[in-house]
Amino acid sequence: MKSLRTLLLALLVPTGLAFADVRLPAIISDHMVLEKSATTPVWGWADAGEDVSVSLGKKYVKTRAGGDGKWRVVLDLSKSKEGPFELKLEGNNTLIVKDVLVGQVWVASGQSNMEWTLKDTLGADEEIAKSENRKIRQFLLERSAATTPADDCKGSWVSASPQTTGNFTAVGYYFAKKLNAELREPVGIIKTAWGGTPVETWTSRTALDSVPDLKAGSAKADSETEAYKAAKAEFQTAYPAWLKQTGREDKPIADLATFAASGLSAEGWTKVNLPGTVAGEGLPEAGAVWLRRTVVVPAGRANKKLPLILGAIDGFDSAYWNGQLLDSTIPENLPGKGFVRRGKGYDVPGDMVKEGENTLAIRVFCPAGPARFAGQMKAGGQLLNGEWLAKKEYALPPLTAAQPPAPRPPAIPLSSAHLPSRLFNGMISPILPCAISGVLWYQGESNATRAEQYRTAFPLMVKDWRDQWKRGDFPFLFCQLANFNPKSDVAGDSNWAELRDAQLASLSLPKTGQAVLIDIGETDDIHPRNKKDVGDRLAKIALAMEHGKKIPFSGPVFASLKIEDAPPASAAGSPTSGSKVARIQFRHTDGGLVARPVPSVQIVKSAENETAPLTRNSPQSQLEGFSICGEDGKWFWANAQIDGSSVVVWSPQVAAPVAVRYGWADNPTCNLYNDAGFPASPFRTDAFPAKTGAAKYGF
Repeated sequence: MKSLRTLLLALLVPTGLAFADVRLPAIISDHMVLEKSATTPVWGWADAGEDVSVSLGKKYVKTRAGGDGKWRVVLDLSKSKEGPFELKLEGNNTLIVKDVLVGQVWVASGQSNMEWTLKDTLGADEEIAKSENRKIRQFLLERSAATTPADDCKGSWVSASPQTTGNFTAVGYYFAKKLNAELREPVGIIKTAWGGTPVETWTSRTALDSVPDLKAGSAKADSETEAYKAAKAEFQTAYPAWLKQTGREDKPIADLATFAASGLSAEGWTKVNLPGTVAGEGLPEAGAVWLRRTVVVPAGRANKKLPLILGAIDGFDSAYWNGQLLDSTIPENLPGKGFVRRGKGYDVPGDMVKEGENTLAIRVFCPAGPARFAGQMKAGGQLLNGEWLAKKEYALPPLTAAQPPAPRPPAIPLSSAHLPSRLFNGMISPILPCAISGVLWYQGESNATRAEQYRTAFPLMVKDWRDQWKRGDFPFLFCQLANFNPKSDVAGDSNWAELRDAQLASLSLPKTGQAVLIDIGETDDIHPRNKKDVGDRLAKIALAMEHGKKIPFSGPVFASLKIEDAPPASAAGSPTSGSKVARIQFRHTDGGLVARPVPSVQIVKSAENETAPLTRNSPQSQLEGFSICGEDGKWFWANAQIDGSSVVVWSPQVAAPVAVRYGWADNPTCNLYNDAGFPASPFRTDAFPAKTGAAKYGF
């Protein structure tokens, strides 16, 4: 009968239209984890009006596709066993989704520190080797920036095993491992993250437009993007025409190895410092110039892909690694990448990366003026700023007064992954129908220069996701930014500290939790390789918040400030009698406050086992990381000591303190913990104007 029905319908359907089989979104696929809840949706598409049945174990539900072809059923899995099950769907066709588990489903989102994979973390080889666990699974959602909300995505589910876990989100993996061990339930992680992205691109346009300055910034970003398309098209036509008109087309020499090969003599090359303008004796004002330097690769990084960041380049560049071309931007491929770019980067393939000395060479064709580099230059973790060798390939004569100037390239707008709501549309919207246990969020680095605005933008996104998911106030657990950048010996303002403070303020939202990471960061690596502590801390919050586990899950959090008279001096280094001190009370002091020993070295880059001496700002103090100020607003590093359940803070330079800060630097040295082993959250007691207060999204 079904075959006859299909044949009749095929005869009735107009030519060019096909009968629609039942279809599922990518996230409903083999090896998936369904949320153990009373309202777990299964959804998809079929022909308008088509009957669809869904069964899982003994659960059986029928529905009918709407006029738009969409259908949705809800399964009560609140008392379901974990499986594995087959999820069977029947309509015009039959689909079977195999190896389905029922347990917890957590969304792991944010930027690169959430994207960071297990294989690139501390202890990765040992952890991956023992990672076989069919109850831990990941859905890796492919990157997608979309202008309108998408209803599907690309991706697949895999179970944890030595063959797969290297590509798991490291934070999500350790979180899932801890939950699975404690609860004995399957845990599915939906990894939807994109490095270097701001919170605004993860927020729906409806939400952004509800805040005036975010609405204005979003509109400006969209407007500039549209204007750039026309300006770029005009430039792509005008620039090659100008090259031809002025006789300044590129004429590279035939034997590029003369400049690009490894092992060349430095004779005839001029020393230059980059970033900056490539200028010096024998170097052309315009024409083609080569730059070269040696990059030393440690044994642990050999045969692995090496990210290469060259900054923004004024000119058409071609990059070579050990004499082999990596990629180039030349006038002929202008439609691909434009001209002057922000943060120009390449990846050196692993099979080209050898231990020891490697040669990086860059050819820059600069027909309108000298080559220029701007911004940080790095090969992996190695900073390339500094001395390079440069040599002329050929020079072009100066432009005459009768010749037209070169067309100026248009200013580059925000990239697609930074535009308002693009990642919400492409990487959150497709999974909104999913039943989830909660969200893990690690992001903020890209918002640090607009930290004050993050006080609005981040809670807005949390509320937005909860509204969009329509599943109430599910747990939203986030990572406070780890310490990063060079240590500072001056107490004062900090973008990253302001961002952390904005994150801390978000704890006022219901069912939010914060993992403080001020003790795991690295001076020269924005991606701390210790992701185990991150996942464990997030998991403990979830266990306490959602599963009633009577366990500590937070470090000390600022509660109150009281200015009082200093007690009589009892020893050298005590506050001066007659002066004032600040007394700080905390919440989450589980087991009492603890001053851990301050290490003698700082971690510069753990991937290379690189450390550096650590110089204390308050060498006589029990606690490091506190600063204090008086009415004049001048900050000084302070002495601080634990006094029972509180901390007393003072400085001989501030007789009458009014405010205290802790951990207020990009990369502070901090040693206040509770007895449960959790670090205290950085905080401030003041409400002074923020350093980042004027910076707004889109402007």
